[in-house]
Parts: sequence; structure tokens; C-alpha cells
Amino acid sequence: MADWDDLRVFLAVARSESLSRAGRVLKCDAATVGRKIARFEERMGAKLFVKSPQGYALSDAGARLVSHAEQAEQAMAGAVEALSGDAGALTGQVRIGAPDGCANYILPQVCAGLIADHPGLEIQIVALPRVFNLSKREADMAIAVSRPSAGRLTVQKLADYNLHLAAHRDYLACHPAIHSKADLKSHQMVGYIPDMIFDKELDYLAETGADHAALTSNSVAVQMQMLRAGAGLGIVHDFALAFTPGVKRILMDQISLRRAFWLIRHDDDRRSARLARLAEALGQGIRREVARLEALAE
Repeated sequence: MADWDDLRVFLAVARSESLSRAGRVLKCDAATVGRKIARFEERMGAKLFVKSPQGYALSDAGARLVSHAEQAEQAMAGAVEALSGDAGALTGQVRIGAPDGCANYILPQVCAGLIADHPGLEIQIVALPRVFNLSKREADMAIAVSRPSAGRLTVQKLADYNLHLAAHRDYLACHPAIHSKADLKSHQMVGYIPDMIFDKELDYLAETGADHAALTSNSVAVQMQMLRAGAGLGIVHDFALAFTPGVKRILMDQISLRRAFWLIRHDDDRRSARLARLAEALGQGIRREVARLEALAE
């Protein structure tokens, strides 16, 4: 028979695929995690993991157990909320995964406001240039630039945002004038590393008519600094321009993109009043901040 501690350890290993990484989550050493998993497998009468050089992968029996363990996890979280005195209170720790454009230019202000309004709240912002895996609980909720089409997820649209071609004044002053897209052929482009574009919504280069960029990065923040250094032209978020003095938009009537941020949560979390309230507050904050920053764009 399994108890909650068994299932908690099992989920940590299933999500991290490593005893050491699971140990960091559980705040104990890898040897202790390994002993607990071995005892749990013995009690269950089934091998739950297959060990390989890559780590611990779920066996068929382990894969069947995951959904049941997650149901127990949600029940425990619900019990904690119910006993806290306010099931919807914005307290405790929450981890938000986000693409680095949002994480660098929007979330710091939004989350600072949330912390000021809710002193018992702790927010971790994880900025990664890739899609987050909520099934492995890499984050409690994630912000994405496209709506996912698969998985047991709760998805809500947060805000639209705009992007335009831009360059630093110094670059524009010492290079040929730009009056149309045809003029871009004589200019250097800044953009994403092609094979590291993790979402089709980030493939901006085609909008300019250019077939490649001379200077690239998988980070929006790095691309913005490249433009600030006068490296060339690039598609930028309007909301980031307030942070990069001297970078200005060009050809706004010819090159204009519109994208959206989506908030994604694991479907099992929909019953959490706390996370629902946080999602609502986060959405309101992001919409306000995008509007405020875009209004400041030069």
C-alpha cells in the first residue's frame, strides 16, 4: 500500500528522471531517494523505473501509476488550501516559466506588484528559450507564444503584443537610408539562431524578406543588446523598446507583426482556487504592463 510520501518521491523521480535532481526537489540526498524508491517498488510488487545511462525512465507499470499519483497530489494540495483558512489566498511559492522576452521585460514589474499586494507570496521566474513541460512540473504555470494543441492543459489568452523592425539611431545614421523593404538587402540583420527557434511564432525573419541574419541569438534580450550596439536591424517587441534607449522602429507601415501570450496550466490544477486567483491577477498585470510599455515605445 502506498502512502503520500511514497507517491511524492515517485513523482519527483518520474518528473526529473534522476535521483539527484529529485533529491534537490525533495531536499534530501540521492541515496535516500533511491532507497525510498526501492522500498516503494517492493511494496507495490512492480518495477516502476528502468535505469539507464540517461537516468530513470518510467516502466510500463510506472507510467500507469503517474495519473493516480498526480490525483493524490492534487487532493493533498486541495486539503492544504482548505485548512489554510482561505483556499484562494495568494500565499506560498509559485514558479512561472516564460520565454525570455516576457521574463525580461514584463514579468519583473508585474510580479513585483503581486508581491507588494500579497506579502505571503513567493514567485520564481524561470526564463528559458523553449517550451516548458508542465507534466514534469518544471513550473506551476507557463507563458507561451502559441496556444498548445495537445496535452491535459488549461489555456487562457493573456494579451496581444506588437513587433516591428528596429535599429539604433547610430546604425541608421551611418548606413544607407531605408525607405522600403527592398532597401533592407544592403543591411545586416539580427535575429534568432534558425535551428533554435522553438516556436513557429518566433520565426520573424521572413517578414523582412531577408534569407538569413548576420548576428543571431536564441535570446530576445541578447538580440536587443545587439541592436543597441549598432549591429544591424531586427524585429523587436514594442514593449522592449523602453529598455533600449536609442533603438527606434522603422518601416512601421510595411513591417508589423502581432502575436499573443498564452497562460498554460496543468489541467489537474484547475480545481486550485489559489492558482486560479494567481492566474487572473497575473493576466491582468501582464495586459496592463504590455499596454503601458507599448505606449512608451519610441
